[in-house]
Amino acid sequence: MSLSPSPLDEFTLPESWQGVLAGETEKPYFRQLAEFVAGEREANQVFPPSGEVFSALRATPYGQVKVLLLGQDPYHDDNQAHGMCFSVKRGVRIPPSLRNVYKELLADLGVPAPDHGNLQAWADQGVLLLNAVLTVRAHEANSHKGKGWETFTDAVIRAVNDQPDPVVFVLWGGYAKKKLPLIDTSRHVVVQGAHPSPLSARLFLGSRPFSQVDKALADLGREPIDWRLPA
Repeated sequence: MSLSPSPLDEFTLPESWQGVLAGETEKPYFRQLAEFVAGEREANQVFPPSGEVFSALRATPYGQVKVLLLGQDPYHDDNQAHGMCFSVKRGVRIPPSLRNVYKELLADLGVPAPDHGNLQAWADQGVLLLNAVLTVRAHEANSHKGKGWETFTDAVIRAVNDQPDPVVFVLWGGYAKKKLPLIDTSRHVVVQGAHPSPLSARLFLGSRPFSQVDKALADLGREPIDWRLPA
């Protein structure tokens, strides 16, 4: 007789993060969150797909984080969310926020936009593409807000803050800026700005966040990011 899968199966963290987040995964809220997401998957369509919820943590191992870019909520339309903030899989239409990110990347560093929205190449270089909430019901923005994800991702931010090497935290928009108290600004660098969504794009465009990040990394004695994305 085969055992039915536990709701916690999907919530197994990538190995490099297990030690630093062990205290969180043993707390009652984490099991409740796992059970909530499992129930949502049974009753509704949930993004990102099972197995991709912790893509950001898998793509950027704990000891390799150089930059933490904080998003809010996963994309909620079909085939968009794959577990990394602002990123979509190849072949998926580039969302408006990411189009504005690409516009600013061109204006700031002269890096042309690729024909896709997959930011894996940034993650591979140590850019942790973390959303504050890691799942969402299909076509219902913020539908998994306040269910426990924020507690968990605050712990991820604290874990990165506790790394021995200094990190650059990128906080775009009012929601992300509320996480500033979790960051030791005497050790780490924070790059703040408007959110790249169409609602605040006029404030985001011209803010030059990419050159700010690279200067901060250089000042910290760390390699800058190659922001070019392969075609």
